[in-house]
Amino acid sequence: MSDWIDDELDERRRLGLYRSRRRLESAQGARVRLGGREIVNFSSNDYLDLAADPRLARAAARAARRFGCGAGASPLVSGHLRPLRDLERDLAAWEGTEAALVFATGYAANLAAVSTLAGREDAVFSDALNHASLIDGGRLSRARLHVYRHCDLDHLHDLLAREGPAARRRLIVTDTVFSMDGDLAPLDGLIDLAERHDALLLIDEAHATGVLGEGGRGLTDLLAPRTFDPDHLVKVGTLSKALGAQGGFVCGSHRLVEYLVNCGRPYIFSTALAPPLAAAAREAVALVRAEPERRRRLLALAEKLRDGLGVTGGSRCQIVPVIVGEAAAAVRLSARLEERGLLVPAIRPPSVPEGTSRLRISLTAGHTEEDVRRLLEALRE
Repeated sequence: MSDWIDDELDERRRLGLYRSRRRLESAQGARVRLGGREIVNFSSNDYLDLAADPRLARAAARAARRFGCGAGASPLVSGHLRPLRDLERDLAAWEGTEAALVFATGYAANLAAVSTLAGREDAVFSDALNHASLIDGGRLSRARLHVYRHCDLDHLHDLLAREGPAARRRLIVTDTVFSMDGDLAPLDGLIDLAERHDALLLIDEAHATGVLGEGGRGLTDLLAPRTFDPDHLVKVGTLSKALGAQGGFVCGSHRLVEYLVNCGRPYIFSTALAPPLAAAAREAVALVRAEPERRRRLLALAEKLRDGLGVTGGSRCQIVPVIVGEAAAAVRLSARLEERGLLVPAIRPPSVPEGTSRLRISLTAGHTEEDVRRLLEALRE
């Protein structure tokens, strides 16, 4: 076995696709210690700078002292502890839905939602640039999977008209913020198509949760009131990015949550989210609601960065890509920035299509205007 593994790894090195893990020597934040020195961190999804917030740490410590470090089992066996119940209640109140269901990871939340809501007799319509968890959920469902061109409503309409009538149920799935480009899904148009074709729309707000909208609830916050029917729209969010903790959640009606609890295999057969993480996430939800200036500052910094770069594709949020092209070139540019004290990761296939390797700049509320200026100067040079 070792020979073919070595050959594969050598080929990945040659193509600039080899990956290794960084040995971080500090807590997550806008500045981290790496290789014995402080470096400005533009690689993190900790968008609201909450991962190392002492208030989350204190909430986690209190829960650990009272409830321990592990949940012990699936929530259906013995793992539905008080911190998890409280988190689900607060998430539903924040999102304005009847109920919410928390998973140990955002990946598991998407896997459960898509694979449970669609089956062998159904059809799933997926954006070409969706996150791997949405794609894998569609595969696990065994439904017929139809991929529409990125954010192309006309192509989606054609697929729904041609392939939809033969299916028992139709499920449209999309990210709301696309993690490699920072562009936004055309949510109004997707809702319209879902209504016209009697389809269920599932949206993953992972990179929008906590960041977009006056209430920080994501792209749905930008819609006019009552634009969508909650019975025909399912929202997935994450606790692992802007909220600075870990886990994922689905929010919707009591009936939806009851169905996922009873039929969602990734929920049924997984240990519940650990009590300290649930308590930290609950504290983060409270802070997102109480401190809107965090997301306002973040989005203002992103606008300043986009203006300074000039060309950023369709980015409209805190994720700003710089397209390089070949993987090896992106890796070299990332290394040169790191030499200058700036951590900006090179993103390569299969995370992005061939020929579109890039630097993915992730801003956080912990960055300053001076950080952005330093990055712009380094990129120009």
